Amino acid sequence: MTALGARPYGGRRGGSQTGRRSGGALALLLPAFVPVLVFSVGPLVYGILLAFTDARSGRNTATAFVGLENFAELLADGDFWESFRIGLIWGLSVTVLQFLASLGLALLLHEDLRLRGVARVLAVVPWAMPPVVIGLMWRLVYHPDAGLLNGLFGTRVDWLHDFSLALPAIVVVGVWTGMPQTTVVLLAGLQNVPRELYEAVSVDGAGAWRRFWNVTLPQLRPVIVAITSLDFVWNINQFSLVYVLTQGGPGGRTRLPMLFAYEEAFRYGFFGYAATLGVAITIVVLAVLGLYLWRQAREAA
Repeated sequence: MTALGARPYGGRRGGSQTGRRSGGALALLLPAFVPVLVFSVGPLVYGILLAFTDARSGRNTATAFVGLENFAELLADGDFWESFRIGLIWGLSVTVLQFLASLGLALLLHEDLRLRGVARVLAVVPWAMPPVVIGLMWRLVYHPDAGLLNGLFGTRVDWLHDFSLALPAIVVVGVWTGMPQTTVVLLAGLQNVPRELYEAVSVDGAGAWRRFWNVTLPQLRPVIVAITSLDFVWNINQFSLVYVLTQGGPGGRTRLPMLFAYEEAFRYGFFGYAATLGVAITIVVLAVLGLYLWRQAREAA
């Protein structure tokens, strides 16, 4: 009887202690949640609600609920589809080239080279620079008269205003800008690959290429899926870097979706329509990303 009677008492006491611990943990986390709610969740919800209105700039302008009219107009907008096409080209090109360059750099920094620590520090320098500063720096590099690039090749090409060269030129800048974080993530993944696997395939006579293909890539697969997915989302939502470089020109050849939304909101004053574009881009990106992750998970399984 004593044991049976003591069991509920101990359970109630343990449950109350667990509840107090959970409440204390939530109280400690609450100050961190408040800025997230105010600066992230709040604007996101407001932007979604704004997409269903005809909100415009100007004084004494009434805002009315228009339902899906903005979305119907967006689907019929040729300028939007053109900017979306450019955004996909930009996002995919920068993500793929960024990954390949970062993988090569990570493999190099993983080797036991002299001054490896200094090289690792220098590799992350672009990561510490604001996008506006990077844009201004590369505008000087691409300057048609006094630019470093034209000085090296002895040409006078206007890289950022040429209709056929502007998009490839900003893709190069995007790759250079995003390489550091991708390199750091891949380098961390390389350092977690067990050396026993390399020793095992070396015993079988595997060369450097077979070790890379049969050991390194399979071990890096989860890291590669994660970082390339994040890179694609960051790249297709890029604004400040491209705005400083070209402002969407020449002739809209580098007008990414976020630049299109910016122009609709702050140049023409159609806030509701611009919010609709942002919501549509978010849905498309999440759909593409979800399909990509689903296929990767299916192949891994």
